[in-house]
Amino acid sequence: MSERQQAPATRPVSDVSAGVGLSGLFGLFLWIAICRNWPAIADFFAFPGPRAPMSGAYAALLTLVFTGTPMILWSVLVDKVHRRASTGLDWTKPRRLSDTVDVSITKLAGLWATWAIIGFVYCVARWYWRDNYLFAMEVIGVAAVPMFVLSVPYVLWLDRVQVEPRDGAWHFGAMLIGREPCDFAEVKRHLLAWTVKGFFCAFMISILPGGFRGIVEADLATIPADPVRLSWSLIELLFLIDVQIGTVGYLLTFKPLDAQIRSANPYLAGWVAALMCYPPFILMGEGGPLSYHENAADWGIWLQGHTALLWVWGAVLVFLTAVYAWATVAFGMRFSNLTYRGVLTNGPYRFTRHPAYLSKNLFWWLSTLPFFATTGALTDVVRNTTIMALVSAVYFWRAKTEEKHLLAEDPKYRAYHAWMSENALITRSFTRLGRKLRQRGMPQQMQPAE
Repeated sequence: MSERQQAPATRPVSDVSAGVGLSGLFGLFLWIAICRNWPAIADFFAFPGPRAPMSGAYAALLTLVFTGTPMILWSVLVDKVHRRASTGLDWTKPRRLSDTVDVSITKLAGLWATWAIIGFVYCVARWYWRDNYLFAMEVIGVAAVPMFVLSVPYVLWLDRVQVEPRDGAWHFGAMLIGREPCDFAEVKRHLLAWTVKGFFCAFMISILPGGFRGIVEADLATIPADPVRLSWSLIELLFLIDVQIGTVGYLLTFKPLDAQIRSANPYLAGWVAALMCYPPFILMGEGGPLSYHENAADWGIWLQGHTALLWVWGAVLVFLTAVYAWATVAFGMRFSNLTYRGVLTNGPYRFTRHPAYLSKNLFWWLSTLPFFATTGALTDVVRNTTIMALVSAVYFWRAKTEEKHLLAEDPKYRAYHAWMSENALITRSFTRLGRKLRQRGMPQQMQPAE
């Protein structure tokens, strides 16, 4: 779609209301408060057990319940998302179980085979059995049996109200059983969607405990006097918000919540651009080709001794991280990389189509300050600045591959894309700049010889 497409008069309505993310945020803060004050709570109710803040890995995991439950309740009771046509469900005309049981059996075969493949990959991929991933594998291993058991009543129930129960899981099951013809395009869409879930669920669960422990155990009394410590503590809290709500998004891909994966990015470039930003394929990690930390120091080192500047710089970094976390909160239960799960147009997405990428990259530039090097060598300055620019280029590439996917999927996103190009505070500025640069680069109209 061309950016010159006629923009709609008003910004399209978001498929996710602000209340979903805010309710999850309330549940998250409630659980953090409980965990931090557990000694006093245990004393008050005379609970047995140790008197210490609950900062362990399983307390971090339980946060997902406190975060996700309010989001589910808001979505169903307030937004009534289960009634939307986009769920693919029709609650007014349930079929008889006897009419759908054959379809459900085929679908369960496809679903269980998909999970078996994911489990096999977990077993053979070595990175899943070291460091933080060990916790994720423990959690997934414990959850596997309940998932298999509960999938039976869930599929039998849902197929009775699903408008087209022969979805991607059914087509994969039909391909494996060989009893009925299948659509290989649907099989591909199904496998891509579950590849996203399998990869990112394990990653998100693996990083839950670290940030949670830091927030629950933080000594607030010693922080406010130090601008650097205060800034990093607030940044850590904002990253915790991002991780917790993002993990809920990866887990709650259910049709009755209208949060199902409608399609995964079908373009190889999109997958390459995304996966190079996450382990084990990450290029920006320590020692990686795009690591920008060689002979570098963060802002607190370079600005030490300038107290006023430290406060201002820290406030800017906290603001950028807050925008990044806000972008995740705005997604509610639909946060996910490499997928289309509806169109988001509110929150920070009213100012730019990619607020998370923009704020994240600005944060990296301002927190790392690659224009300086601890060695004082010009070569280190040039290298770190160039590599940082390449990292930003990767995220620009990610943004473009995501837009290509969404533009092909939904006319509502095309309308949002066009509206943003002409009206959004940040996006319209980049759009106009791009047009001016293209106009300057065009050859002048040829004149007849005189």
